[in-house]
Amino acid sequence: MIGRDPYPDEAGPAIKVHVTQGESHVSADPNVVMTTVLGSCIAACLRDPTTGIGGMNHFLLPDSGDRKDGGDAVRYGAYAMELLINGLLKKGARRDRLEAKIFGGGKLFDGLSDVGASNAAFAERFLRDEGIPIVSSSTGGLSARRVEFWPASGRVRQRLVAVDNAPQDVRRPAPAPMPAASSGDVDLF
Repeated sequence: MIGRDPYPDEAGPAIKVHVTQGESHVSADPNVVMTTVLGSCIAACLRDPTTGIGGMNHFLLPDSGDRKDGGDAVRYGAYAMELLINGLLKKGARRDRLEAKIFGGGKLFDGLSDVGASNAAFAERFLRDEGIPIVSSSTGGLSARRVEFWPASGRVRQRLVAVDNAPQDVRRPAPAPMPAASSGDVDLF
């Protein structure tokens, strides 16, 4: 989603681009700020500091697991990372100059496997294997994150969001109500 921010933090009116699960966006426009909200998901912010071309992705899981069809590929890390890197190269960035900042990978749900840690480990391993240095990261923890990335300058602002104040897609599910005690009556239909 693209919109104008009437109260930008940088000089000039900001063009906000919200990057949701399975999306990536690339720009060199100094007025663009990319935003996302993360729970266990990861956002990778990659940038060529010489050209000011940068981009952000947002992925849900490290890989498709045992699914033979690949599922919804854009939601998986390997595809999302390749999509972002290729988008940067098409705009004129050079692969040998790319640097990365990664965010997310929180553990927001007790009792479930730590998908966030798996996502963060995947992103770190992928970038290391591709020879792209991670210059900054904030992963793990128990909070959701609101991330803003100015690709032209490389600036990032992160705000931790308490799970109770997080958008619905990163909140803990409410416990199901307990059924009322039975009076012993039975209704047959």
